[in-house]
Amino acid sequence: MEKDAQLGLWFPCLTFSSLIAIVIRWAVSLHPYSGERKPPMFGDFEAQRHWMEITVNLPVSEWYFNSSKNDLMYWGLDYPPLTAYHMQLCGTIAEKINSTWVALYSSRGLESYDLRLFMRYTVLVADVLVYFPAVCVFCKLFCQSTNTMYKAVVALVMLLQPSLILIDHGHFQYNCVSLGLTLWGVVGLGCGHDLLGSIAFTLALNYKQMELYHAIPFFCYLLGKCLHEDTFYRKFVKLGSIGCAVLATFLLCWFPFLTSKEMVMQVVHRVFPFARGLFEDKVANFWCTLSLIVKMKNVMSQAKLVQLAFATTFVLVVPSSLNLLMKPTFKRFLIGLANSSLVFFLFSYQVHEKSILLAALPLILLLPNCSFPIMWFHTVATFSMSPLLLKDGLLIATTSLLVIFVTATLNVFNPLQSTRTKFTYVASCLGMASLQFGLSFVTPPEKYPDLFQVLISAYCCAHFLIFLAYFHYLQFRFDSSAVIYWSPNEQTVAADVDKKTL
Repeated sequence: MEKDAQLGLWFPCLTFSSLIAIVIRWAVSLHPYSGERKPPMFGDFEAQRHWMEITVNLPVSEWYFNSSKNDLMYWGLDYPPLTAYHMQLCGTIAEKINSTWVALYSSRGLESYDLRLFMRYTVLVADVLVYFPAVCVFCKLFCQSTNTMYKAVVALVMLLQPSLILIDHGHFQYNCVSLGLTLWGVVGLGCGHDLLGSIAFTLALNYKQMELYHAIPFFCYLLGKCLHEDTFYRKFVKLGSIGCAVLATFLLCWFPFLTSKEMVMQVVHRVFPFARGLFEDKVANFWCTLSLIVKMKNVMSQAKLVQLAFATTFVLVVPSSLNLLMKPTFKRFLIGLANSSLVFFLFSYQVHEKSILLAALPLILLLPNCSFPIMWFHTVATFSMSPLLLKDGLLIATTSLLVIFVTATLNVFNPLQSTRTKFTYVASCLGMASLQFGLSFVTPPEKYPDLFQVLISAYCCAHFLIFLAYFHYLQFRFDSSAVIYWSPNEQTVAADVDKKTL
């Protein structure tokens, strides 16, 4: 009876949490977006709309090729096929409502109110259909508290992750789709449905190539589980079935492009644009920070920079990957996802500031387990994008979302229990506030026009390096037999993890 009562409470509590998250997303969407009233390229809003225009009006064979009808210099499609199919679906709906929104050529730069409303709805619907249910199912299955209301509150706090809301519903993108599919993959693996989990992650990888940040932990975790099977036959069957499922999903996604080698290579070329450079803008990673001292592009050729970034990333991702391969437990898998994505963000080639969202996903899942470092990380992650968000006119939205997220985390998980954690967090936030004030209101010296952007990227990079070291420490000290309860009312048992470090 008690179980039935708890189940009966789950849906109304979850509905209430979801409605709050939706209202906040819609409030953010009322702010400006990337490139608003900024010709000739306009920004990411126009990029997504233009992809709808291209996929609706041109045959598949022309989507990724430069032509008189498809100028790749004007927001050419550079994401994998699943993104293109999604844009085609949205474009088809747009064409039914108002064909001028996606008319070839003439729709470029269109910013009418009804179009903006439609575009905002496409992101919200994608978020609610893909990301929301993945978060809710994760909390339902893996939040080990028996309190249904607590699970719903945890889901709400996770849905209030500020960086994702700001980029998707403010700046304007569809990261909720790839991250939601990845989370479905995590849920599948956590439930023991390895085939379904592998298919979900493969779909995520075919939606955004940046999901490669998560690919190595998925591979090592699944391979580790296969190697730990009792017999060679079971190892072979499990590994073979997963491989076939992944290959079949890839073939299904790429099927329209498999008509020629030229078409496949063109899609790959567009998806991995190495010519763009080591990093974009002032991103809070190692290479951008190092450029304050050494201009790597003046020292090494582009080919050498690609090799250097690849080698550095590979070497640094190996330790956590081998640990996960040898000890493939689910909680270690979640930490491994965070470590891999942080290594890729800090050291891989062609990193954008928005790529921090790839690290933010696995870390938001760990929020109930180690709330202080996770809350701190998400504060820094959001701040690291402040130059981009300020340029988009999202300063008020950014500040408001950070206050909401931190307040919710403090009230639900009470992470600042010791004087040391309070001092550390407050000192870090004061540094961020000072740099944000300088970026927003202080005119930099004429000789250094990007002074505050550079200081912000270096400041956040230092934080991310500390987080990388900490989460590696956590993964290697984690005991696979430990039971970590998420509820604050239940005891935390962790044989190898000192409670103070959490």
